[in-house]
Amino acid sequence: MDFLTRLTSGPPIVADGAMGTMLQAAGLPPGKTGEFWVLERPDAVMAVHRAYVEAGADLILTCTFGGTRHRLNRIGLTNRVAEVNHRAVEIARQAAAGRALVAGDIGPLGELLAPLGKLSYQEAVDLFAEQAAALAEAGADVLYIETMSALDEARAAVEGARQAAPHLPITLTFSFDTHGRTNMGVRPEQAAKAALEWGVVAFGANCGATLEMTGEALEKMRAAAPDALLIAKPNAGLPRWVEGKPVYDATPEMMADFAARAVALGARIVGGCCGSGPAHIQAIARRMTMAV
Repeated sequence: MDFLTRLTSGPPIVADGAMGTMLQAAGLPPGKTGEFWVLERPDAVMAVHRAYVEAGADLILTCTFGGTRHRLNRIGLTNRVAEVNHRAVEIARQAAAGRALVAGDIGPLGELLAPLGKLSYQEAVDLFAEQAAALAEAGADVLYIETMSALDEARAAVEGARQAAPHLPITLTFSFDTHGRTNMGVRPEQAAKAALEWGVVAFGANCGATLEMTGEALEKMRAAAPDALLIAKPNAGLPRWVEGKPVYDATPEMMADFAARAVALGARIVGGCCGSGPAHIQAIARRMTMAV
């Protein structure tokens, strides 16, 4: 079944949980990102994907959150955009084994656009387009833009993705973590109206400071766009630091409760972000089965 058909019919799509925190638990060295292990330890990346598929995920995100040229150059993977993104899709496809759809994950550039930063809008579009093209060529089912905080960068990501792969659906999520807004001051209502204007097939909230804040953002998005298909992929609660490491307190049951509330608000994709693992996704998947 293709992504759009699955998005609009049947039970809600259960997405996966965190990749970064899972890889760190598996021994990813400090200062290295998942994209390194796409090339150096594909077995570890595949193990995370498989754990989520076994937990009941219908959609797994490629390990390419930082897969633009801009971010890869900064970590020493210069000129390896196509290689990293192609390999990440291959790993995810193999792990999915026909049981889950594969989303080509596109994260923010990590730098503000002009006039606040050095990157021009067109440079951002080109960077996103390059990554999107590689993900599409390798066989991603959907281009999944996430953790956006600025409207201009989100628009550049959507434009780049559409330019590179006009045949693929595009989704978009923002992270609300500062008094109900993104850290660039975007309100949920603004994000929803912009996403509608740009024509993405689904949009919503991921990451975020707390489950409550993400829930409130979804409520406001729903009010601004009553007929939209929403996405809810929050962190496993607010992290606290224990012995130099973040600990997330949201239990699998809490995440499942949140997912059920999100579905009632119109979410068609539910999952987890930082701090969530297979147990959280399994609880969400069970709750979605019970809700059918």
